[in-house]
Amino acid sequence: MNGTGRHGDRPGENVEAERLDIQSRPTDPARIAALSQARAEARRETREAAQAQTPPAEDVSPEERRRQEQERQQQCTMYKERLQSFLQSRRLYREDENGERVYLTEQEVQAARDRVQGKVEEYCGT
Repeated sequence: MNGTGRHGDRPGENVEAERLDIQSRPTDPARIAALSQARAEARRETREAAQAQTPPAEDVSPEERRRQEQERQQQCTMYKERLQSFLQSRRLYREDENGERVYLTEQEVQAARDRVQGKVEEYCGT
């Protein structure tokens, strides 16, 4: 840009500066840690409740047990890969009803990561 346009890192000649009122809040590490801990506890409680509802091992045939374990391992692998993708992606999006990309907010991204982390813990037992 040659300095005569409206946008750039330096004001152009004969251009009035416009002050923007930008509001921001500092991140509270203690609040983030407390939220993370609460989410982990909720996932643990959900996992324990689901385990309490599974039938005892003696009620399941060996073939069924193998099939369930194989399915569990597949889910574990899928959710680990998804979590890795979510953690590495700079921006996440979903598609709306028209097939258009709608980028997730920071809170939505964190919620999606938390959900997938919960699935990893559920299926992988970590």
